[in-house]
Amino acid sequence: MAGVKRQRGEIMKLPSGSLRVRVYAGVDPLTGKRHYLTDTVPAGRTAEREAEKVRTRFLNQVDEKRSPRTRATLNQLLDRWLEVVDIEPTTRMGYENKLNKHVRPVLGKLPVGRLDAETLESFYASLRRCRDWCGGKAYVKHRLEGEHTCTARCRPHVCKPLSASSVRQIHWILSGALSRAVRWRWIAVNPAGQAEPPAPPHPDPQPPNPADAARIINEAWRDPDWGALVWLAMTTGARRGELCALRWHHLDLAAGVLTLRHSSYLDEHGELREKDTKTHQQRRVALDPETIEVLRELHGRYLDRLAQLDADVDPTDYVFSPEPDNSRGYRPDTITQRYGRLATRLGISSHIHALRHYSATELINAGVDVRTVAGRLGHGGGGTTTLRVYAAWLSESDQRAAGTLAARMPPRPVVPTQRTAASSPYQRIAAELREQIAAGRLRPGDQLPAVAELAAARGVSVGTAHRAVALLTAEGMVSVVRGRRAVIAGVGNEYPAEGHGEDPT
Repeated sequence: MAGVKRQRGEIMKLPSGSLRVRVYAGVDPLTGKRHYLTDTVPAGRTAEREAEKVRTRFLNQVDEKRSPRTRATLNQLLDRWLEVVDIEPTTRMGYENKLNKHVRPVLGKLPVGRLDAETLESFYASLRRCRDWCGGKAYVKHRLEGEHTCTARCRPHVCKPLSASSVRQIHWILSGALSRAVRWRWIAVNPAGQAEPPAPPHPDPQPPNPADAARIINEAWRDPDWGALVWLAMTTGARRGELCALRWHHLDLAAGVLTLRHSSYLDEHGELREKDTKTHQQRRVALDPETIEVLRELHGRYLDRLAQLDADVDPTDYVFSPEPDNSRGYRPDTITQRYGRLATRLGISSHIHALRHYSATELINAGVDVRTVAGRLGHGGGGTTTLRVYAAWLSESDQRAAGTLAARMPPRPVVPTQRTAASSPYQRIAAELREQIAAGRLRPGDQLPAVAELAAARGVSVGTAHRAVALLTAEGMVSVVRGRRAVIAGVGNEYPAEGHGEDPT
């Protein structure tokens, strides 16, 4: 009949006498099926009145778009979210590990619309009591699943709480996924926004004190190449992955500048890969004279090894490498483990990241402004303005920072040399050319003899003469441009050393 409005929603009486309320809430975006809000009201004298209240509440939620549009579980949401979220490979691996180990076994089958702040906070509290979600029940933790013969490794379960830091990470992972669910209108409200994770601890960096820093440096310098890595970590505050990815063409020793462009990491298959730095920005860090000398000596040892191997110099070789020819960089976990063993031998409680804290605290204690410190360390925030690329190394304060930190570094150990004079042919050639430059017989802008001429005049191979020129180029005394003859470097020289010039960008 005209004018009669059809009632939305339905209330059905069940055989038990209870009333089931059902209201249409649209099409489920995940399954494509019709989606309903449902609830059951127990039988009783007021059941009909209560059921009508539930129907009215459901209708208001649908009209105001506050109702969940899907019956999808948290597992389904996490799968969909991981498909679309744009994060670094190492971050993704960390997310998946935490979700698979802690979240999915407990909350994974729960419908997203049923999650609320109480459920999440109860979950966090349980993790803080026991990371294995034992519920307080005693059981034997077996070394293998299925039937097997128990050994001493099959032992009673002992509760180990998950750290507050890990629980907070889980909270932010869930918050990100549930925030995307709100945007997709799977749910109306992000329950993680109402839940309270464990409070973060007060910042408490624990860098080595100056006395311990001196002991660490002296112990590391038993292997001069390893000592150079630890020294550079202290003076620049570079992350371990950035040191592992550092190559020779990233160093401009003549200008005293180190460029950090990449960071090494291990993928899900344990293979060594490179990616952008943590803040996705390259940065250039000023080097003090002592650190420049450390790197020059390191480069000299690198050239010595290449001469013994009869290999050519390659500017893309790694600065720090377990290989004699520096063709492969270190794995980040190798750096962590080796430094950990060093600290254990000395009885010092320290880890490789503490060297970043050392660099930062020593600079701040010396009065260097926070903006400059943040620029050297590559911090993207933390209450200070993020520095743009090149800002730190161009600033006068960053140059002061390099010198200030050098003055506060412990004395560099002296490594006994096996040779008191240059004994390799290419070193003798380089020494002769240095003397000519020092005496003024070769002036800035003068061309060096061709490599073939140097080799013929001294009765050596062309490769040996080339290594002598490469050594002088690394020291900033000679400039080389592809296609041109090498010239003596000097103020106003038109051609910068190849691989050491300014980045045109």
